[in-house]
Amino acid sequence: MITALLACVATMSVAHRPNVVLIYIDDLGYGDVTLNGAQSGLTPNVDRLASQGLTFTDAHCSAATCTPSRYTLLTGQYAFRKKGTGVAPGDANMIIDPGTMTIASALKQAGYTTGVVGKWHLGLGEGPIDWNGLITPGPESIGFNYHFLIPATGDRVPTVFVEQGRVVNLDPSDPIRVSYKERIDESPSGKERPDLLKMGLTQGHDQTIVNGISRIGWMTGGQSARWVDEDIADTLTRKAVSFIDKNKGGPFFLYFATQDIHVPRAPNKRFVGKSGMGPRGDAIVEMDWIVGQVLKTLDKDGLTDKTLVIFTSDNGPVLDDGYADQANELLGAHKPAGPFRAGKYSRFEGGTRVPMIVRWPGFVKPGTTTDALFGQVDISRTLADLAGVKTSAQELPDSRDALAALIGKPALGREYLVEEAGALSIRVGDWKYILPGSTSDGLGPWTRVQFGKSGALYDVRIDPGETTDVAAQHPDVVARLRALIEDVKANIR
Repeated sequence: MITALLACVATMSVAHRPNVVLIYIDDLGYGDVTLNGAQSGLTPNVDRLASQGLTFTDAHCSAATCTPSRYTLLTGQYAFRKKGTGVAPGDANMIIDPGTMTIASALKQAGYTTGVVGKWHLGLGEGPIDWNGLITPGPESIGFNYHFLIPATGDRVPTVFVEQGRVVNLDPSDPIRVSYKERIDESPSGKERPDLLKMGLTQGHDQTIVNGISRIGWMTGGQSARWVDEDIADTLTRKAVSFIDKNKGGPFFLYFATQDIHVPRAPNKRFVGKSGMGPRGDAIVEMDWIVGQVLKTLDKDGLTDKTLVIFTSDNGPVLDDGYADQANELLGAHKPAGPFRAGKYSRFEGGTRVPMIVRWPGFVKPGTTTDALFGQVDISRTLADLAGVKTSAQELPDSRDALAALIGKPALGREYLVEEAGALSIRVGDWKYILPGSTSDGLGPWTRVQFGKSGALYDVRIDPGETTDVAAQHPDVVARLRALIEDVKANIR
């Protein structure tokens, strides 16, 4: 039956290939959704998606921070293979080389209309960026027909949207300047005038103030183009829904990368107070509303049965990430990483094990669960192969066709999965091996744990919280997994 199902998929004409909507949430932890243990009613739309699709319990992003995760997701290449794929500043140049095979370029080659809406954080342009003219290269150079972007992150300047290579609502008489090297903004900074801020600071984020929120980096000009944080979710959702409506004749690919739950957490007033956990919890409620709007649009346009929806996150959760928004104080019994240790920035499981749901009517059985080890690195080749695009060994090099796992048949996942958080770790079956060094512990980057010369080894099936290092008891496993990491680093397998 499995062979017949995959053969059926493989022989579909391009006209009947599914639309693809990839919803990529920012900083959403494994335990931040109700189906993974969060409070009842927190994420009803995500719950609905799960009831209609396949839920993964062992799915992983490729890195514990956003830029390398996004790079790997789109290119099918581990980010550690390329220099400059760490967390990018707001004025970084294009990190993905123009012409590189990506999910978007593969699907475009197969006749899809491709779009990206939301957080980019993969750099733009080449050389000094002129934010007042056409910004290129951009997503169009790697296969996207349409883009509407947050250039970097919500906490970094420039705090503007970029659509089709141009800053939205820019007044030419008020040009934008951005600097990450020297101060160019003579107005009071967040560090100098905390009384001007509607959101206090705990660390950094103390330079140019926009919308009463202090940011990383310096920016002048562009007053008419600056976003209002409380309206970001509405703006991005409107653009995503519009893309679906305009391309409902299909096939289309939408990469929808939300700003929630990343800092600064400033949800729309409609969601304030809804979670009982302060801004971070309210941002989760807002995120769930976004998912609901996408699902509602697919229903309205008669596309539900024609669309493959993938919902997941770019890395694990973080609480205090520089703004005093009471994320720790109002957490209560909520466990953002679920049963796993640490979160964003960490090589522990909480850094990369993320929620993931796949819905594809007719191919994915509703309301099912899989414990297959799945890596986002495989999404690119899986979609390329699904669309019938032939790729070379140099294209999407670390990605493999994981369609069987993606649709829940069979429950076999990856043989191994390399993960990045500064240094590397690896999952092979139930084993998690972390190379020697140190990593962040907890739900923030400011506490660390040190590993000895052997690194650390955990059996995550019996010890999901990674409380007991068993490296000393299993030197043979340590040697094997350490050698595998070195082999993967040195060779495309």
